[in-house]
Amino acid sequence: MLQKFITCLLLSIPLFSLAQKQKKDKSAVTAAATITVEDMKRHLYTIAGKEMEGRDTPSPGLEKAAAYIENHFKSLGLVPGNNGSYRQTYPLYKDSVLGAAMKINGTALELNKDFQPQSNNYSAEMRFSEVVFAGYGISDGTIRDDYKDLKVAGKLVLIADGAPADYKPSQTGFMSPANAAGKMNAAMSRGAVAVLIIYNNYPRKSMTSNTSWSPSSYKASLPPFTFTIAPSVAENIMGEDGKNIMDKLKSGTAVLKNYPAEIDLAYSKITKTNSASNVLGIVEGTDLKDEYVFITAHYDHLGKRDTVIYYGADDDGSGTTGILEMAEAFAKAKQAGKGPRRSIVFMTVSGEEKGLWGSGYYGNHPIFPLEKTTVDLNIDMIGRSDSSRHQGDSLNYVYVVGDDKISTDLKIISERVNKLYTKMELDYKFNDPNDRNRIYFRSDHYNFAEKGVPIIFYYDGMLKADYHRPTDTPDKINYPLMVKRTQLVFYTAWDMANRNEMLKRDLKLEIPKRF
Repeated sequence: MLQKFITCLLLSIPLFSLAQKQKKDKSAVTAAATITVEDMKRHLYTIAGKEMEGRDTPSPGLEKAAAYIENHFKSLGLVPGNNGSYRQTYPLYKDSVLGAAMKINGTALELNKDFQPQSNNYSAEMRFSEVVFAGYGISDGTIRDDYKDLKVAGKLVLIADGAPADYKPSQTGFMSPANAAGKMNAAMSRGAVAVLIIYNNYPRKSMTSNTSWSPSSYKASLPPFTFTIAPSVAENIMGEDGKNIMDKLKSGTAVLKNYPAEIDLAYSKITKTNSASNVLGIVEGTDLKDEYVFITAHYDHLGKRDTVIYYGADDDGSGTTGILEMAEAFAKAKQAGKGPRRSIVFMTVSGEEKGLWGSGYYGNHPIFPLEKTTVDLNIDMIGRSDSSRHQGDSLNYVYVVGDDKISTDLKIISERVNKLYTKMELDYKFNDPNDRNRIYFRSDHYNFAEKGVPIIFYYDGMLKADYHRPTDTPDKINYPLMVKRTQLVFYTAWDMANRNEMLKRDLKLEIPKRF
């Protein structure tokens, strides 16, 4: 009898231990309860309010939003995230055109009527005594090579817009060898220093004198000096061979060869500078303080067009508000003596709408070692319901992306935490990198994933009626649902911050073709 009792007792120990592991952490529950509808509304009506003017990158409205976030972090006693500063500032550049000129055999051409420069040109003057005509300028492996038998290194190349009717490219879309980017890559790879591209749609509207802001001013390589020209200009260069050149290309009778001509090309610009910033605050850990859990969201949006403000309440005022509330929850837990073992870095980034600028800058200029960053939990739109979602409970779900891509630990923890605390429907609709929406690559988590950091992206879905429109306003947010989604992220971060080991990095990130 005693032996049976001991045996039963021994068998029950694993089950007892498992039950113990599954018990809620009362300190986590207490801290999560500070994430409230009232606080969510207060923050979001400010962040997505008129004063912020849509938070374009860069803009005064964006700076006001950054100051609001920074002041909130200060009020909570968060440690500044960048060597005594709450900001990680990165530079931005914008080009303004001063002038452009082109001459053919001594005759000056008229801007917009005969030619236009490409906006990515650099300030330069070039003179050539001949031009190499390369037809459509397509190079596509064994399928087609318009550069066959042509030497273009160090030369000016003349090509035409379009492609032959019977040509089927090996890749479509942006990666097609027949589009402008594909043709420029072909010319550049062969060493061309300048390119003229023949277009039919001349005369054109006046060119834009200013480019958009960009974080990229220093480049590893420069594209060829590039201008578009009217068919009449090609005739001036090629003589009789250039008459009806677009028709000759279609019929296959155009002659691909070198043509003598004195060609002058000139372009000048000035570059303006500006800056934007990521805002970082830290709740420092205890025994594992030199390891980091990142929680991110982007605080920028589209700004305003004329006088119309694009408020960006859901995109991504909701995620930013979630950051502010989780920062408060972790700060209060620490004040109560229940602080995290690992340091929690709360980072709101700018420039996401422009091309993941802020997170990209952080990924290339990390303040904390990426190899010591156990996870990035990224939030971009958590305040609405997807009207196209017809299964399950539309008031108790969140789309989860990326939890199974880099670490086999992550999905297990995510689902266990959800089952224990929030019991939401975790929808993996957008989790496939090959999904046509390409959600995995379209928010700031990707700049962590690309560096090998495990990530989870939380998302409410494409809200077509209000997505990137002025109607994305705070009054349309489902605040109780936003609270619940924020609490899910909070509990997941709590687990990540307090577990004994960092997450394994045992899966290779697969990038789909044609990305």
